[in-house]
Amino acid sequence: RWDREIPAPGHKDVDFETRVDFRRMRRYRLARARQALKNSNCGALLLFDVNNIRYISATKIGEWERDKLCRFALLAGDEEPIVWDFGSAAVHHRLNCDWLDPERCRAGMTGMRGTVPPAVGLMRAHAEEVMSLLNEAGVADMPIGVDIAETAMFFELQKAGMKVADGQQIMLDAREIKNMDEIVLLNQAAAMVDGVYHMIYEELRPGVRENDIVAMANKMLYEMGSDDVEAINAISGERCSPHPHNFTDRMFRPGDQAFFDILQSYQGYRTCYYRTFNIGRSTPVQEDAYKRCREWLDVAIQLIKPGVSTDTVAAVWPKAEEFGFPSEMDAFGLQFGHGLGLALHERPIISRLVSLEDPMEIKTGMVFALETYCPAKDGYSAARIEEEVVVTDTGCKVITHFPAEDLPIANAY
Repeated sequence: RWDREIPAPGHKDVDFETRVDFRRMRRYRLARARQALKNSNCGALLLFDVNNIRYISATKIGEWERDKLCRFALLAGDEEPIVWDFGSAAVHHRLNCDWLDPERCRAGMTGMRGTVPPAVGLMRAHAEEVMSLLNEAGVADMPIGVDIAETAMFFELQKAGMKVADGQQIMLDAREIKNMDEIVLLNQAAAMVDGVYHMIYEELRPGVRENDIVAMANKMLYEMGSDDVEAINAISGERCSPHPHNFTDRMFRPGDQAFFDILQSYQGYRTCYYRTFNIGRSTPVQEDAYKRCREWLDVAIQLIKPGVSTDTVAAVWPKAEEFGFPSEMDAFGLQFGHGLGLALHERPIISRLVSLEDPMEIKTGMVFALETYCPAKDGYSAARIEEEVVVTDTGCKVITHFPAEDLPIANAY
């Protein structure tokens, strides 16, 4: 119901109200993936991207596995998903994941980014196993969509007789529209960051360092239930322009402009949420940069509704040359929109670099972040603001609530 506020309920299950219905969400995600597969020319999806594995199977192990390419899943025709997981994790799934067929939770391992050489034969054995399953499902003569994999694994799939196609686009089609359970999780994740920004507002003062704020934010997020603090950008003073996308041990000083980005997930669902502050006091050029940054963001938010195309949004943002960059590639990510979900970057992507020539339609149920950046005329300060929006049936709702209408002055003198 878009006529009511999007809930951000407590994190516990209770018997007296419906909060997140995980069974409904699992059914929805698998149905979306099945439909996206049917809409494609592929007969199956072989998935190594952990976000895609989680989307179709609702399985997850520790964050250490995110870049190892050691887990994978198969969705073939109308068959139920099969998950190959890391050793005893497969045994865990058989015992604890009652939405999965225990016989389809298998131990598997392809090589962990080549640390087990392909010559050992693990990749070959799994490729032949997958080909056998495609034959059983009756889709062996159709292309198989693969999202990401080791180069040697692609070779083994082809040797086993598979015609490999781009499966990532199919999965991104599936994931671009969220159901209400996913939206509530994204809203809960944003609410956690609302609280972190209040803490940052109170802690920003001379003598504190960028990395101190990063440490305090990590601690607070994990205490609130975050399952992955992916990154926190903390940029201040002369480091603000150009944007370096990192943090250091620089100490805050009176009059610094400072901006932060908090990327974390709750139940897998991500935030990307910038705020800018000044420490103690501000100058007219810093206030002006913040005002322009806010204006560029607000004009984009006002355009968001179903049926609008992403080129319309990107066109209202300044050209790269107008804020000090030689090209749109050099300025990519500064005036920017990107989908949020199980991944930090989903559809739609909104940017002058890609959207003007290849626009996408904005649809009800999309959730994405819009972020703008404006360098100050002093040559080193800059403002950066980001809001997360949910596309409703008639417009959008902003779910990032820490006040950002005007430049916040932390510990004002």
